[in-house]
Amino acid sequence: MSTRLLIVSPHFPPVNAPDMQRVRTSLPYFVETGWEVTVLTVADPTPTAPVEPELATSVPASVRVERAFCFSRHWTRFFGVNNVALRSLPFLFAAGCRLLTRRRHDVVYFSTTMFIVLPFGRLWKMFYGVPYVIDLQDPWISDYYDRPGAPRPPGGWKYSIAQGLGRVLEGWTMRGAAQIIAVSQVYIDTLRVRYPRLRATPATVLPFGSPDPDLHRVAAEMKSRRPILPATGGLRLVFAGALGPGMLAAVEVLFAAMAEVLRSGVPVSAHFFGTSYSPLAQGRPATLALAVQYGLQGCVHEQPDRLRYFDALQVTLEADANLVLGSSELAFTPSKILTVLAAGRPVLAIAPAGSAMVPRLAELRQSCVVFPATGPDSESVHATAGRLRSLSCTPRVDHPVSNAPDGFSAQALAVQQLEIFSQAARQG
Repeated sequence: MSTRLLIVSPHFPPVNAPDMQRVRTSLPYFVETGWEVTVLTVADPTPTAPVEPELATSVPASVRVERAFCFSRHWTRFFGVNNVALRSLPFLFAAGCRLLTRRRHDVVYFSTTMFIVLPFGRLWKMFYGVPYVIDLQDPWISDYYDRPGAPRPPGGWKYSIAQGLGRVLEGWTMRGAAQIIAVSQVYIDTLRVRYPRLRATPATVLPFGSPDPDLHRVAAEMKSRRPILPATGGLRLVFAGALGPGMLAAVEVLFAAMAEVLRSGVPVSAHFFGTSYSPLAQGRPATLALAVQYGLQGCVHEQPDRLRYFDALQVTLEADANLVLGSSELAFTPSKILTVLAAGRPVLAIAPAGSAMVPRLAELRQSCVVFPATGPDSESVHATAGRLRSLSCTPRVDHPVSNAPDGFSAQALAVQQLEIFSQAARQG
């Protein structure tokens, strides 16, 4: 009898959102190993994330996809509700109950940043006796916006309500989990301090694996694709992804170093894509003020609107060097680190002292410019400038896309997930 896995992921292709990428890239390997997989997701008529039908081609045909009803944002906007999980919450829960009633499932896997659905796991365990595993891609409860000097939290009163619900539900939910996966050891350590009973719950750190098949697909299509990165001449640095306020200190180190090398005649430009999660044409440039401050208006180019997934991979491959930026939210580690490394282009990483990104890069044998947690200093700026000069002197060689470092491909990390599911199923 095959082992049955129910995955809960409100975001799922053709909708593109970062929190469903682990599931999407892992599915082929789950199926190859013989697991019978059902994905419980949402039929969202008005998604806030981009719709990209190409992503659906990577989902194996044998994966059963169950889509729960979801209210349109045309109606819920009157109540200030855009979150897909809130718009579908009772229907998603009912759909899960139907699935678990009709067929035996060995484990339920929650891989999402839509935290409000995580308590379903404990309820379903109570009703149906099925164990559940939680993949913590971000912290459910965060004190980042409560710290002195922190920016205002996004969402205003809605953020406060979400955090309040998290304080009520997080401990109850996590204590019932068979296993916990997290992208950062800091997330696990924080949970265990907050809820000492979780020290007995197995927990594993798993980064996002490199989507090697996706990179190879884009690389093979490059000759027929129109270039995205402008031919500005000189060293072209690329950052593709959301740029949170906590990352602006790293951007400032970069811009101060760019101003330094430009004064010495070294041509360099920085290109930022998809820096905002705002709907199309509503995002505001995050780097404009800093670019003006350092006189880099002609050398910094930002497109706040999100790129399509395969376009983001393309611009990563077109770059002369890719940027990896740490955040003042020190537990944060960019999910794209392994993708950037597998792209085979040089990498310039900048992070504040204490960032979890620094040891992660060291584990991958990658260097990182580290600046004080209090902000940029002359030493980090000069180190970054030296790295820029070195990169500008390195002839561009279009190497074929490499694979991720050993043990860090999507396939290798899918195998580790399956081991965790098997252990959870035995506990159930």
